Amino acid sequence: MENKLNINKIIPIMLAFFTMGFVDLVGIATNHVKEDFTLSDTVANTFSVTVFLWFLIFSVPTSMLMNRIGRKKTVLLSMTLTLAGLVIPNLIYDSISMFVAFSFIGIGNTIMQVSLNPLLANMVNPEKQSSFLTLGQFVKAIASAIAPILAAKAAIYYGNWKLLFVVFAIVDIIAIIYLMSTPIKESTEKKQSSSFRECIGLLGNIIIVLFFLGILVHVGIDVGVNITAPKLLQERAGISLSEAGYVISLYFFLRTIGCFSGTFILAWFSPVKFFTISVSMIMAGIIGLYFSQSLLAIYICIGLIGFGNSNIFPIIFSSALSYMPTRHNEISGLMIMGIIGGAIFPVLMGVASDTMGGQTGAVIVLTICACYLLFLMTKMKKINHI
Repeated sequence: MENKLNINKIIPIMLAFFTMGFVDLVGIATNHVKEDFTLSDTVANTFSVTVFLWFLIFSVPTSMLMNRIGRKKTVLLSMTLTLAGLVIPNLIYDSISMFVAFSFIGIGNTIMQVSLNPLLANMVNPEKQSSFLTLGQFVKAIASAIAPILAAKAAIYYGNWKLLFVVFAIVDIIAIIYLMSTPIKESTEKKQSSSFRECIGLLGNIIIVLFFLGILVHVGIDVGVNITAPKLLQERAGISLSEAGYVISLYFFLRTIGCFSGTFILAWFSPVKFFTISVSMIMAGIIGLYFSQSLLAIYICIGLIGFGNSNIFPIIFSSALSYMPTRHNEISGLMIMGIIGGAIFPVLMGVASDTMGGQTGAVIVLTICACYLLFLMTKMKKINHI
C-alpha cells in the first residue's frame, strides 16, 4: 500500500473503472441484436455467456499473471483486449462477429476486474477500501448508465446504434495512454507466482465459498435485470425497444447514485448494516415485479433493485480481501470468477421465460438469486467477527 494517497494517481485508476463499465453494454446490445436478427430469448441471452464465461476461465490465471508482471501491466493488457472488442462491431456486423466482439470484451473485462480492484486496494488504507472500491463502482456505473442512452441516440439520429462502440473505443484509448504514463508503486507482499491449485484451494474455506456465491448471484441479478427489464416493459407496457431501453439507464442511474452515496456511507457506517439495507431493497423490487403492469410501477421496482444492488459487490469483495489480507491477488481472482453468474443466470432466465411464455419466468430466477443474498445477509455479521 502506498503511504500517501495521490489524487493524480487515483484519476487514471477511476478512468480505468469507467472502461470497466463497458461490459454492461451487453444488455442493450443483446436486445438490439435480438431484434436485428430475430432471435428467441434463449438464443439472445447466450450472448451474455460469450461475455461472462471468461470469468470462469481466466480469473484465477489472471491472479497468477499479476504475481508475475504486476497489477498495472495486467490492467493495461485488459484495456487493450477490450479495445479490440469495441472495434469489431462497426467493421463486421453479424451474429458471429458479435460473439467474437463480446468475447474480447468479456476476456478484457475479466482481466480488468481481477487486477484493477487490488491495484486500487493497494493504494488506500485498509479501513477505507470499501469506500474507494465503491467509488470505483460508482464511476463504472456511469458508463453502464450512459450506454443505453448513447445507443438510443445513435439509432435515432444516425440510424446506427453501434456508434456506441466507437465512443467507448475512443475513451478506452485515452484511458490506456493515461494509465501507461502514470507511475504507480505496487506492494510486494508476495513475489512468487501462486499455483492454480493454491488459488482454487482457497475454495476449501467455507467463508470464501459464501463470498464467492454472493458475487455469483449479485452479478446474476445485475446482468439479468440489464437484459430482462426492456423485454418486461415491451411485454407489459407495450412500448418499443428504443423506449424500453431507457429502463437500463434508469437501473444504472440508481446504481450510480447508490455507489456515490455508498462511497460516503461506507466510510462511516457498518458495511454489514448497509448490506442488510441493500439486500432488503433488492428483494422488495423483485417481489414488486410480479405485480407491476404499468410503466411507472416497473420503473420503481427496477430502481429499487438498482440502488440496492449498487454496493453489494464492493462490500463482499472488500470483506473477502480483509478476511485474507495476505492473499489479495488470489482472493481477487476467485471473487471475480464469481462474475460467471452473468453467463449462468441470464441463460436460465431466457429458458424460464421461453418455457413460461413471458418474463415472469425471468423474475422467478431473479428471486432465487435474491434469496441467496438474504441468506448471506444473515451470515455477514458472524463472518465479520471471525
